[in-house]
Parts: sequence; C-alpha cells; structure tokens
Amino acid sequence: MRILFLADGRSPIALNWIAYFLETGDEVHLVSLYPCPTDPRFASVHWLRIPFLGSELAAQTARGLFARRLLPARWRTTLRQHLVPLGLGRAARELHRWLERVQPDLIHAMRIPYEGMVAALVQPACPLLISVWGNDLTLHATANPLLRQLTRQTLARASALHSDCHRDQRLAVHWGFDPQKPTIVLPGAGGVQRQLFRPQAGVDRQPIVVNPRGLRAYVRNDTFFGTIPLVRRAMPEVRFLCPAMQGEAEAERWVQREGVEDVVKLLPRLSRAEMALLFQQAAVTVSITEHDGTPNTLLEAMACGSFPIAGDLEPLREWITPGVNGALVSPADRQGLAETILWALSDEQLRQRACEINQELIDQRADYAKVMPQAQAFYQALVSSSPRLRGRDGQPAGGRAGGGRPAA
Repeated sequence: MRILFLADGRSPIALNWIAYFLETGDEVHLVSLYPCPTDPRFASVHWLRIPFLGSELAAQTARGLFARRLLPARWRTTLRQHLVPLGLGRAARELHRWLERVQPDLIHAMRIPYEGMVAALVQPACPLLISVWGNDLTLHATANPLLRQLTRQTLARASALHSDCHRDQRLAVHWGFDPQKPTIVLPGAGGVQRQLFRPQAGVDRQPIVVNPRGLRAYVRNDTFFGTIPLVRRAMPEVRFLCPAMQGEAEAERWVQREGVEDVVKLLPRLSRAEMALLFQQAAVTVSITEHDGTPNTLLEAMACGSFPIAGDLEPLREWITPGVNGALVSPADRQGLAETILWALSDEQLRQRACEINQELIDQRADYAKVMPQAQAFYQALVSSSPRLRGRDGQPAGGRAGGGRPAA
C-alpha cells in the first residue's frame, strides 16, 4: 500500500502507530503539521505549515519558549481554537498539490483538529480514514461555531473512522459520521509494546506517584498539585514525579503555590524506555483529566504494573473497574484523589491483584503485536473497496488515485 499519514510528526503516539507500516514494507509518506525529525524509511516527509498553529513558533525555539512561559496551556489552546481554522484553506491547497504528487492509496488523518479538517477540505479521491483522539469531540468540536462546522464536515466526508474508545464511535455519529461506513476501535498508539512495557521482576515498588500527562488544557493539574499537600501530611515519604514539566513556568507556579518543592520533581521529556522504567518503579500512576479517550500513558503504566488512578470518565470505564484493577475519581475532587492515592499506596495486595488483572487485560486488548495487524487488515479492506483504486482484475491498483480539488 502507498499510505499517506497526516499527523504530528513529533508525537510518540503517532510515530508508534506509523512505525508498523514502515517495518512491513508499505510505502509510507508523512505530512506533519509541525517540523519533525526525518526517518530515512519514509518515502517522503512534508511539513504542512498552518498559520497560528504554533508550528512556526516550534521552529523558532526562543519565541516558542517565550509563548509557553507567557500563556498557560488552556489559554494557548483557546487561542489556537479561534485562530487556526482561519488558515486551513491555504493549507488545504498546499496539501492538494502534495497529494497529486504522491498519489496515495489511502490517507490516514490521525486527529480531527487539524489534520482531519485539512484533509476533508481537499476531498481526496482515495479513501480518507479519520482518527478521533480523546478530546476531539468533547473539547475542540464544541469550542466555537467554526470548529463545530469543520468537525461535522470532516466526519461527513470521512471514508472510515478509527477511535480509541467506543464512546467516540457514538459521538462521531452524532457529529455527522455515517454509521454504515467502516469503523474500528483500537488504542491510539497501536497498543503497548510488551517487550518494553511490562513489570520488572525483582524491583520493589517505591512510594512514587507519577503524573505522565504533562501540561494540556484538559488535564486537571490544579487537582493533582492541590492533592500533594494532603498526601504529604499523611505519608511524608511519598514522592511525585512529573515528566515533561521541567522548565514549564505553569508547573513551577503550581509547585511553589502549594509549597511542595521537597516532594515533587519536574522531569524533562523522557524517552519511551525511560517512561517504562519510571512506571516499573512507581506504585501509582495518576491521570486526572476532564476530557479523554484511552490515554496511551495509562495503558503503558498498567502494562508495567503501576496502579492506575484516573478521572471518572466514560472511556476510562472501558478499562478500569474501580476498586478492582484501578480507581476512578472526580476530576475536581482533591480530597477524593488524595484519599485514593493513600488507599492504593497502603494496600500492597490491592496493587498486586490489579497488576495481575491488568497484565491479562493489556495482553488481550492492547498488545501492539495483536493490535497493529488488525489496523493493517482494516487499511487493506479500505483500499480494496475503493472504486478508484481497483484494477481490471479487481485487485487494488496502488498509486492510481490522486488528490481531489480543495472543497469550499
């Protein structure tokens, strides 16, 4: 297959999924909305510049760091939601020219805003697969009238839908996706690579709580940091580790405001191997959000045996049975989160039972080696069923489709 991915080329989640097709010998093209490192295995890599998205700032380190220090994550998201849609038309015209050059068999836009929106404006001749990520339909789609319109248009023009939870399949239909079209529910990163994310034998769990979610508009870091003084009073030996927060002014303000410098460590962005080691050592992983699908970091923590505590949201109930293999709390409940962390830390048998249950759950539903062949078969079915990509013998005729004209 000749596959073109529209994705954030910096994202470990997207790259984990795409890597499978690089390794199986498919011809893989990447169009990234952000500048990203190139991999020689890609047939092509193209940076699609979109005004106001922040990609220009990302390429200019000094300006990018200034913007991140000046504006909290919620404000930056709100600005993007209002400004980025205004520049999608120009990006669609550029994407159309690139599609005519590449002639893909299949386009996979790995998020609705803004990859899916740009692809839908082009209306490509080949199948367009749209992925819904955890907050596409609950945070971004409802932000303003233009995003509502673009979300509906994207889902109406999609040939097929991939989501990481069943809730988003239902919501997508509400937003205009035809329920007769093909759909699949698979973890957004393609699942967990078990050779890396697994419990480490002989390693004693430390009284460590990990928050792997970083600074995002939908993450309730106010609840997380506000909980720490409550936990410290009851269990002073507990330490809180926060990857991807080192040097972030917003996180530093939370630590100073709560007076918890002695028990919190803000870490830089960690590699996947480093994250696996962190999860293997941590007794508890906390993922408190207002909007979510199936967080990949939470699956990875569960795979490593760390006890998961997450916000009480519908998609999380697809993975966590409270009191059995994890816990769910109200995203705004500091006291409830503190009590849940203390309960989990003080009950080793609970954590061990949860670890055993989660190993089986990950093996059954989120093992990368099982998930990605399903994704590949889904791709092949889409390509085979496309009228414009079928040769005279009824087999896929890869590379015969071009991009359509950008739609109004």
